[in-house]
Amino acid sequence: MTQTPPETNLAPETDQLPHRRLPFWVALAMSVALVGPTLAMSGNGQGLIGTVGKAIPLVFLIGLIGVSLVGYSFVRLTRHLNHAGSAYGLVGGTIGPRAGFFSGFAMLGAYVGFSIGTLALTAAFTNAFIAQLQPDAEDPYQVPWLLVVLVGAGISFLLAGRDIRLLAKILLGIEGIGILAMVILVAVIFAKGGAPTTGVDFSVFTFDGVSASAVLSGVVAAFLSWAGFEACASMGEETDDPRRNIPRALGGTLLLTGVLFVVVMFAQVIGFGTDEAGLAAFQGSGNTLGDLGSTYVGQWFSLLIIFTATVAAFGCHLATSATSGRMLYAFGRDGFGPKALAHIHAETGGPRRATWLVVGVALVVDLICGALDWPDMGTGNDAIDTYFLFAVAGSVCLMVCYLLVEIAAAWFVGAPKFVGVHGGTGKVLGLLLPLLGAVVIAVVLWFNVKDAETWSAAPLLGLYWCAIGLIIALAASGIAKRVGESLSRELELSPPDGRPVS
Repeated sequence: MTQTPPETNLAPETDQLPHRRLPFWVALAMSVALVGPTLAMSGNGQGLIGTVGKAIPLVFLIGLIGVSLVGYSFVRLTRHLNHAGSAYGLVGGTIGPRAGFFSGFAMLGAYVGFSIGTLALTAAFTNAFIAQLQPDAEDPYQVPWLLVVLVGAGISFLLAGRDIRLLAKILLGIEGIGILAMVILVAVIFAKGGAPTTGVDFSVFTFDGVSASAVLSGVVAAFLSWAGFEACASMGEETDDPRRNIPRALGGTLLLTGVLFVVVMFAQVIGFGTDEAGLAAFQGSGNTLGDLGSTYVGQWFSLLIIFTATVAAFGCHLATSATSGRMLYAFGRDGFGPKALAHIHAETGGPRRATWLVVGVALVVDLICGALDWPDMGTGNDAIDTYFLFAVAGSVCLMVCYLLVEIAAAWFVGAPKFVGVHGGTGKVLGLLLPLLGAVVIAVVLWFNVKDAETWSAAPLLGLYWCAIGLIIALAASGIAKRVGESLSRELELSPPDGRPVS
């Protein structure tokens, strides 16, 4: 019987692993809840209008193709590598610990960026809800968005490090209501033939009036909508038959949200109208689904959608803060960062200090943005501008992380030491699709970077963070190696026969 080396976090004997008890639908539901369809469809389109105009549905269609290639790589790896709960573990367990560290650092940047952005977006959606309560007001009362940020951060501090399973169930239920409401809204928009001025305009799926470069540069924002689809991979230890059910949950999440996102974005664009006035209304909306719900169904429907989107936005802030805090805990434990972060709170069982740090960073950054009246992303809403800056920067970090997952999947199929794990089956597709996905991600990243006009452009902020991680991985190889190995051990990444893959 294999003995666990002393003072490591490697998995203990097989009979001591957590009991597998969660069915497939739970893993699927958790990934869908973390993607947050209502949040994504309410706030991820406005920032694209200035770049791609009416071609937003085309951007999301291309984004779906790209994220599906990433999804294939996740499916391929999680089908054979048990307990692979996150991208950084997959990369560290295949390519090596330094690559794993770099991937983890990029993912940390992504989720800290999302934590900052979604806290600001919660404020924007709160004001959109307040505005809908005043339908007859020409200039509806609005709460200063930084005040909402302060209140939200206070609640986040109180919940940091706690068991959020009950909260996750509540958020999932609210998200289910939001998805149903979106389907109803789409049906009504189609039934009424879209905006009276432009009707149902299928040219939104073409490059009519927009350059290919602009469309590809907008795909990063589309990728943001699918951020978190891989969340179910972290449930491998708790899910029945994870090598079967986790890949199914990954594929099911992409299928459900992919069709939903493309159709809903199409309905939104034709709902506002594809002329100049319609696109301006889309761009300036604090919550697009809410505004369309008020126009096509009624105020009560608008309030329902905006409420679900607001809760989903704050839930995403909580989830990304918790994820970032756990990663900071792992880094601090292994010597990268203050040892104070390597602390598990006795009562909550979570890395409360590390999570507090992430929430604190999100609060401070949002306050600085508000004080400086920066950034200006063209939406006319300071809170949404802040969301888009950090969400796009985080998406760039996430795409770098996904790029490494694509390489890891191809590495897994092609490297001789893994032949005994995957059995050599499906080698052509196993190499071709991840490499094609890597090319798509690299092209999209390039089109985002090459058109950056200032040093503080959102895509460049994401690349700056990744560059720091790369320098650490190369220059501080000892720290990078320890952290990368620890992350892989924490996820108990091993092939079916129990031998470590790294």
